[in-house]
Amino acid sequence: MLFWIIATLSAFFVKGLCGFANTLVFTSILSFGSANINISPVELLLGYPTNLIISWRERKSIDLKTVLPLSFMVIIGSIGGALLLKNADITLIKIIFGVLVIIVGIEMLIRELSSKETKGSRLLLTIIGILSGFLCGLYGVGALLGAYIGRTTKDTSSFKANICTVFIIENTFRIILYLFYGIITLESLKSALKLSPFMLIGLVLGILSAKVIDEKAVKKIVIVMLIVSGIALIALNWF
Repeated sequence: MLFWIIATLSAFFVKGLCGFANTLVFTSILSFGSANINISPVELLLGYPTNLIISWRERKSIDLKTVLPLSFMVIIGSIGGALLLKNADITLIKIIFGVLVIIVGIEMLIRELSSKETKGSRLLLTIIGILSGFLCGLYGVGALLGAYIGRTTKDTSSFKANICTVFIIENTFRIILYLFYGIITLESLKSALKLSPFMLIGLVLGILSAKVIDEKAVKKIVIVMLIVSGIALIALNWF
């Protein structure tokens, strides 16, 4: 139980600070001792209220033109991802996604350092949305989603508002899907309930930390977390 508490505190501190990457932190800490099918439903149940909290805090920065089409694409991808989580060995797919996340993260970092703005592409929106949903259904990971929204938002408030709002829609759909496939069990519900106080502590500490860190520094942290997420995906499934 100690490792689950550490994972929860660490993951949701990162969530409060960056708005995402909690799943990778949570899974990275627990994956060596627990199966992914046992980790994902607990993290999903813990993460759902954090997305509600952050979206409400940053509600003035929500852009429905970004949120609605991305949410639709993510839901489409989640169906296939959840099916594979239940029935298939998806190690290779996770490694491929890890490589994609690293490439996009490095591209974002280069653009951030060179101070160039990027306009969103509808084709890119569709591809990343579906791939993000696929990865969410498989692993609960929104790193590719973070990569796209990070490219198309100018500040961390907008980033957090939009990514967490998409996560609310995706999480709602995935909870129903996980219940239907029997991935969420009574045991996972009990575990999530026990870990809820530690989730709240981590989230509050992360949100407070974000207030005292420079805006540009937080954006660079977000990008670095994307790259780390990709490396973690590869490492956890390669070795």
